[in-house]
Amino acid sequence: MRARLYLYGDGNARRTHMSLFFVLMRGPHDSILQFPFSYKVTFILFDQTPEQRHIIDSFRPDTKSNSFQRPRSDMNIASGIPKFAQLSILEKPDNPYIRDDTMFIKVMVDFENMSKTILPYASTLNPGLPMHFQQKMIREEIERRALQSTLDTQVTLLNSEEKGKSKDSKIN
Repeated sequence: MRARLYLYGDGNARRTHMSLFFVLMRGPHDSILQFPFSYKVTFILFDQTPEQRHIIDSFRPDTKSNSFQRPRSDMNIASGIPKFAQLSILEKPDNPYIRDDTMFIKVMVDFENMSKTILPYASTLNPGLPMHFQQKMIREEIERRALQSTLDTQVTLLNSEEKGKSKDSKIN
């Protein structure tokens, strides 16, 4: 896999947006990989300030496209997000995405069908951690959120039952 970045856009986004693309490369293990490639691809441009308003966008591959079939040459045709980030934002001298002439972009391939709500959490994980450890942390966060949601629902139900009982006692 390879990411392609066009700082000043590509195609209909030229001179208006930064474009990001994903490319499948031919490799020695292609014969044991599953094709067409069908996993969601997410791009994250990191906000380097404490506000952490990252630019996050993703796409699901069109599995009928040649871009996501087993590569027959060195690389397939790139596919991705032509209008990933507006140049008008990135060209501002005080923008939060470029510091010391450096920006950080993370490309995530979602093998586990991660929901949009967990993406901000996943983007905060240290990319230096082994991938299996990051995946474990994401699964634990999903479980924690599911448990919290269940508890919140139970508290809401208990509160509504209590309100119903207090109305009944006032009527009697």
